[in-house]
Amino acid sequence: MHIKSFCFNPFSENTYILYNDALEGIVIDPGCSNTGERQELKRFISDTGITLKRLLLTHAHIDHILGLSFIFEQYGLLAEMHSGELPVLESAEIVAKMYGVPYEKAQHSSVYLVDNQIITLGNANLSCILAPGHSPASLCFYNGEKNFVIGGDVLFEGSIGRTDLPGGNYDTLINSIKTRLYPLGNQVMVYPGHGGATSIGQEKLTNPFLN
Repeated sequence: MHIKSFCFNPFSENTYILYNDALEGIVIDPGCSNTGERQELKRFISDTGITLKRLLLTHAHIDHILGLSFIFEQYGLLAEMHSGELPVLESAEIVAKMYGVPYEKAQHSSVYLVDNQIITLGNANLSCILAPGHSPASLCFYNGEKNFVIGGDVLFEGSIGRTDLPGGNYDTLINSIKTRLYPLGNQVMVYPGHGGATSIGQEKLTNPFLN
């Protein structure tokens, strides 16, 4: 499983493309918000020869969904997420106006992801891990073979996701990190929604919110 990250939009959000050796791919949290960013994403997919199979959301905050309509128009994919994120998605137009960012409403899949669900991409698997606290029903996507997790805004290098937005709760987030991410193992790399990658072991030792 290969990982390609992009930093998009005014919020410096990380969009990820995961793909296998057969060049089948998954896009996670498409935050591309303008023509330049969308062309960058499209060019990588085209130049690499990737066929996108699925579109996944860790959560539905505005910075993670600005490219939903683009992905649907270009690749015919509907966003898959936990049903608990629906209220967040439904408020996206209002939030976009508050922040002054362009957002085109897009359809989403009517089939929702659930905790512990296995998503397959060829011979590779991603496990869905429900980790609320930053948002009502954030999901992390874990690959045990390569020891990594796409963490959304749950855990950052030296920090954690903010908990002052609707549906957020500090104690819930800390509990999610310690009960859902810690058991994955110290060696597991965390690819977050903002900033650089880190490891669970490093955050156990150095993250001030967890010590």
